[in-house]
Amino acid sequence: MPGIKSVRLVVGMEVHVELNTRTKMFSRAPSVASSERDGGPAHETMGPNTAIDPVVLGLPGSLPVINREAITKSIGVGLSLGCSIAKVTKWDRKGYFYPDLPKGYQISQYDLPLCFDGAVDVASGEGTRRIGIIRAHLEEDAGKLMHEAPGVAAGAAELDGSIVDLNRAGTALLEIVTAPDFRDADECVAFAQDLRNLCRFLRVTEGVMQKGHMRFEPNINCVLELEGGTLVKTPIVEVKNLNSFRSLKNAIEFELREQPGRWIEDGREMSPGNKTTRGWDDVKMMTFLQRQKEDAADYRYFPDPDLLPVVIDEAWLGSVRDSLPASPRAKATALVNHFALTTKEAEALTEDRAVSDLFDASVDEACSRGVARHQAARLIANLILQSGAKRANERTASAIAQHGQHAQPVLVSDLGVSAKHLGELASLRDAGKISAAHSDELFGLIAGGEAAAAGVEALATSRSMLLVRDDGAIDAWVKQAIADNAKAAEDVRAGKDQALGRIVGSAMKLAAGNADAATMRERILRALRG
Repeated sequence: MPGIKSVRLVVGMEVHVELNTRTKMFSRAPSVASSERDGGPAHETMGPNTAIDPVVLGLPGSLPVINREAITKSIGVGLSLGCSIAKVTKWDRKGYFYPDLPKGYQISQYDLPLCFDGAVDVASGEGTRRIGIIRAHLEEDAGKLMHEAPGVAAGAAELDGSIVDLNRAGTALLEIVTAPDFRDADECVAFAQDLRNLCRFLRVTEGVMQKGHMRFEPNINCVLELEGGTLVKTPIVEVKNLNSFRSLKNAIEFELREQPGRWIEDGREMSPGNKTTRGWDDVKMMTFLQRQKEDAADYRYFPDPDLLPVVIDEAWLGSVRDSLPASPRAKATALVNHFALTTKEAEALTEDRAVSDLFDASVDEACSRGVARHQAARLIANLILQSGAKRANERTASAIAQHGQHAQPVLVSDLGVSAKHLGELASLRDAGKISAAHSDELFGLIAGGEAAAAGVEALATSRSMLLVRDDGAIDAWVKQAIADNAKAAEDVRAGKDQALGRIVGSAMKLAAGNADAATMRERILRALRG
């Protein structure tokens, strides 16, 4: 057998996005993928097999009803991925038997998907790569099988069999299928991160990976160039249900390492019936065989007789298109280009739509108070990404300590700080009326609800945080600080600027922090060097 001269990775992605509709795809049972509740317990506290009804269970006489909101949300995702939207779409039964699929079939879409023929650009080692979107279709999710007792560490209480929780069954699920255009694991991760940000920005999913709101299934194979010039394609491996970017990257890179060796051992090549599905073991850092993958014919698709096709008219499509915001990537690029924010800062500000909206509104508020837009953007970005992120992280940690890892992360937009207050805070900082330290302290007080009535400047005044602008007082502090630090003053006169900090610190202490450090530094230099 000729040796392998080179290996080229080929990956296509299937991404399952649980939509955050309040009810399930084809029934009125509550959806566990939504944080909205019409009374009743939070989804995290619901007992197993309680978010179900006769439709979810497929009981005789029960009939499915289409969730219009799920279609609307999916159209928004499709448009954002550059897809065409079907004028008519229909529902099909996908037949297979598995314990977490109570009806014995899944309602999905086969030949007339809702969204199709799209494309997006993803970051690549070559700059960007265009990734084709073959389709994005709607279906219902399956339930969840558990092989260990719930509420204990994996493997600590293994069961003789398996138990099933059908709370997730019937949840509206958007499956996005890409072309096999990815050439390395990093491109796949970049796409997955962009897609998660997009779906959260569009508010179609909560996007909490630990809860399975987004699951990635890469389809991986390799093109082997043999020493004689022959090209061989290894069988496709589909790795199932990855719910972290780390697992996605590691699973793809593991398959890239292993597939050439498998071909050497068994000589199997890509062909119908040769596709396999594998799971991922995050402890052993390896994939493991699950089953041979069915082809489309094996699923015995046929149109669901209980559901009518859906017609997407121009009015419906136009209303969705008009409601779409600019994409997170477009907004981040604009922030970098217009306000000279770093890419990291811009991406953090556009990762969630609520935070992005707060940023925009706060910049507008600061501008209405006379702050130049470029300066307003910088000041608001610093407030959100430093003072805001610090407190959001603290509250998230507290929520996790109280409710466990399933606690919802706290965003800056959840802190109760309004755009009006952020804009006023930025304008005070821009005018030199408050110090950086007091700006952070005021943010914390506002988040605690203390500025709601009187406003930020009144709060700063009541806390003696406004900086002294009295030239006479500043000159007196400067003179005293120089006298108290005679040796440092001589060093500064001699050009040793590192000694300046001691004098500035002394002057700020005399001012009890109620002076601007930059102003104090400037006055000290003027006094010592003229």
